[in-house]
Amino acid sequence: MNIGESLLKLCMDSGIYGLIQNPKPLIMIIVACVLLYLAIVKKYEPLLLMPIAFGMLLTNLPFAGMYHEELFAEGHVHWNLFGGHGDITPGLLDYLYLGVKLGIYPCLIFIGVGAMTDFGPLIANPISLLLGAAAQLGIFMTFIVCYTVFGFTGPEAASTGIIGGADGPTAIYLTGKLAPHLLGPIAVAAYSYMALVPVIQPPIMRALTTKKEREIVMEQLRPVSKKEKIIFPIAVTIIVSLLLPSAAPLIGCLMLGNLFKESGVADRLCKTVQNELMNIVTIFLGITVGATATAETFLQPKTLMIIVVGVVAFGCGSAGGLLLAKLLNKITGGKINPLIGSAGVSAVPMAARVSQVEGQKANPKNFLLMHAMGPNVAGVIGSALAAGMLLSMFG
Repeated sequence: MNIGESLLKLCMDSGIYGLIQNPKPLIMIIVACVLLYLAIVKKYEPLLLMPIAFGMLLTNLPFAGMYHEELFAEGHVHWNLFGGHGDITPGLLDYLYLGVKLGIYPCLIFIGVGAMTDFGPLIANPISLLLGAAAQLGIFMTFIVCYTVFGFTGPEAASTGIIGGADGPTAIYLTGKLAPHLLGPIAVAAYSYMALVPVIQPPIMRALTTKKEREIVMEQLRPVSKKEKIIFPIAVTIIVSLLLPSAAPLIGCLMLGNLFKESGVADRLCKTVQNELMNIVTIFLGITVGATATAETFLQPKTLMIIVVGVVAFGCGSAGGLLLAKLLNKITGGKINPLIGSAGVSAVPMAARVSQVEGQKANPKNFLLMHAMGPNVAGVIGSALAAGMLLSMFG
């Protein structure tokens, strides 16, 4: 091969030549840069949006060969191709993506979430479970609409609906199992709307409640004993796993992390899952989820539909919790401030903080944070149960 042919081969192997042949990846590179801007400058969920955006950037670099959709075609891992057989040489992101596809990363994230969660407000006020359940309304309404109106398949509708739970790891876990080709847009939508909780929820809260309702001051929660906090994660794991085995991986990991925290005898493990493990898995999860957002799969009409439907799902979830809280307010003779119902979505602790802020705007003496944390952590359990239910139906 002479110098001219070598130079020609060098040019044809460059990413610039690849973009000239197919400009679609350039659009995705621009989208990735916009998401990086939002994560770094606007600070929208930077810990996850930044690695997701960078994974999106890496996977759309022509000829880089870091991620190959063919290895995971039709929702299955084609293990025979990982040995280097055929024309595909697996890249770095192909191997890291196995943690998403096999459901490993989301479960490890849930251990860390459990170790950082205080279920005390939920134990002190068990009625919060109902509010957490009501806030899953957005999941099932969106599922029905996507399936019956927009022509999504059952697994696609289920994966899109889970955005309404406002729980990123749960959305990734379910989508990785049911509709991996939608993982990129669903993950971006889920984490974007979690970051926009303070923007999306307040108008809904003010529209569905009166000023008098927002002014309600709730009684202080009773103290919760250490014994109750230790028994709770064990009991929940047993009960949920017996009723809905498909939810056991998420619920079990969530409660294991919480048991590390509440037992008081595993401080080293608790600190590890809260910090080192959580940080490492977050990086791997974000990069590999972003890697699924290739130009061929992301630049589709269905992607735009998911983005639009996702915010509706989230709004319906917030409204569902609010409306049940209004009903419980009537039943209890005005003892429950309906604002805590919107915290039933899984965006912990952002949704609870929004309830606190809106309550104080109506009444400066109002302190709803701990009351709202009950529905908020109940929402984490509720979204995991909803995911388990949908996985049982379509998995």
